Amino acid sequence: MNEETRQILSIIGTPPDAVRRALSRHGVLRAGINLSNFLLVSSRTADGDPAGVSPDMAAILAACLGLPLKYVPYESPGPLADAAERDEWDVALIGAEPQRAAVIDFTPAYTEIEATYLVPPGSPLQSAAEVDRPGRRIAVAARTAYGLWLERNIQAAELVTGTGFDGAYRHFVDRKLDALAGLRPKLIEDEKTLPGSRMLPGRFMAVQQALGTPKASGIALDYLRSFVAAAIASGIVAQLIARHGVTGLSVAGLEQGN
Repeated sequence: MNEETRQILSIIGTPPDAVRRALSRHGVLRAGINLSNFLLVSSRTADGDPAGVSPDMAAILAACLGLPLKYVPYESPGPLADAAERDEWDVALIGAEPQRAAVIDFTPAYTEIEATYLVPPGSPLQSAAEVDRPGRRIAVAARTAYGLWLERNIQAAELVTGTGFDGAYRHFVDRKLDALAGLRPKLIEDEKTLPGSRMLPGRFMAVQQALGTPKASGIALDYLRSFVAAAIASGIVAQLIARHGVTGLSVAGLEQGN
């Protein structure tokens, strides 16, 4: 047992047998991983498994449960969320959004990532609040957590969705859109590729990365909540962020959304 597992178990204790059974109906803990979030999945192991903050969180959880771990990777968060009703994973590491909560129970967040806008050269826009105006068009990656947030909250501007970050960026450039929505660390990279573009200050929201379990496995939710709280309180989440050298990823507060 490694030190991280010992720390968490010293806080939350041995998991009840009912929780272990609920999360290992196929003999292992199947962890759904969103490969498109480069802050949370930052590399691969020599065996090709995902590596980063989210895979490490899954590994620590499996160790606390005393279960073998199997990663179930998805290229983007939409298909991962869709699989909640198909018995493909037992726990998922994904942005907590109301649209997904219809089929997934979420813990409080363990990390958060700021989302803001990139605007093209010569744009008159100076703040995120100015983007949502009639006639303005926003490029956004389809079915991302911040994209779902925009679908709920944008009232006057038009959303133009693309497949993945690259698809949204191509729409932004090729169709001369007014703003590109995205995670701040990714937009920093995009800003470098488009001379004269700039990121707007502040944020329009923060993506809350959480653990989720299918509604059918709801008996495990209280334990997963306790696990996340212990991982934050013990400093383990902060240690994982530092270990993987991730910039733009913050430890979430315990009071934030579930």
